[in-house]
Amino acid sequence: MMDFLKRTVGLWIPLLVVAGIAAYPLITGSDSNREAMFSILLAIALASSLNILLGYTGYVSFGHIVFFGIGGYAGLYVMTVLGWNIWFAVLLGATVAGLIAYLLGSAILRLRGGYFALATIGVNEAMRALTGNIDALGGPIGMDVNFSLYKPFGGPGGMLQFVFWSVVALTVLVIIISFVVKKSKFGLGLQAIREDEDAAEDMGVVAPRAKTWAYVLSAIIPGALGVLFFFKNGHIEPGEAFRLALSIEMIVWVMLGGIGTVLGPVVGAGLYQETRKLLLTNAYLKNIQLAVAGALLLAIVLFVPAGIVGWLRSRNARLRKVLE
Repeated sequence: MMDFLKRTVGLWIPLLVVAGIAAYPLITGSDSNREAMFSILLAIALASSLNILLGYTGYVSFGHIVFFGIGGYAGLYVMTVLGWNIWFAVLLGATVAGLIAYLLGSAILRLRGGYFALATIGVNEAMRALTGNIDALGGPIGMDVNFSLYKPFGGPGGMLQFVFWSVVALTVLVIIISFVVKKSKFGLGLQAIREDEDAAEDMGVVAPRAKTWAYVLSAIIPGALGVLFFFKNGHIEPGEAFRLALSIEMIVWVMLGGIGTVLGPVVGAGLYQETRKLLLTNAYLKNIQLAVAGALLLAIVLFVPAGIVGWLRSRNARLRKVLE
């Protein structure tokens, strides 16, 4: 048992952080604290999912939010139009996002570096334009959730509780997936691709297949989260579903905490969201949050490319044993 705990300590630390965030609204009994922690947990889950692609393979996706929007649209459509249960809608959102990622990955992951990054932006913008022109999805004004769908939860209050704990569960799930991938033979192949893709292929890694499945894994959780987020909001529209600025923030979360680490996205997303809250509540700084994100990204790349967790690991041999 002790040996198992030692081998998985890098998993338990981020899970304990998530547990603390989830428990905080229960301890305080505050609805506003629950909403604040919801935003942090959502950011952690999105950052951890992107890290599977960005952190382990080194492929920068500026349009990863596309899977969040695709999942949201798929889930809300089957709920509002076909009357599906929320659980089936979440499963569908994750499945559709994963399928689209597989099809896209088979094509655009042949590109490398800046070409791949530009392609992901193009995919996101194309999807935003496409959904805005499909009448069945509400066109440019989007779709509204029928509030009768909240009745099984006891009304809007019960629905908010349900969505919060569902996001907690998905956050835990994506952290576990991230840890398992990193420690697996598959994950080692991805990290070899990150260091030198040509050398990795010479050593037997089937890079196109590995990259595609990493892309799929990184898309599934955002697809499920999109269903829950827009179900909670009661409305979805192209501009919000495929918001490019959020994709950029996701990259900042991963790099701030520590690219290629399990704990890094948790730390980076949490710190950034708290900083963003301070900016938004300041009358003089609320309009420069994206400028702050850009400045943070530049500072990380120039001065702390390994991120907070990576920097801590490099400074202390003991921390390297417990921080993943």
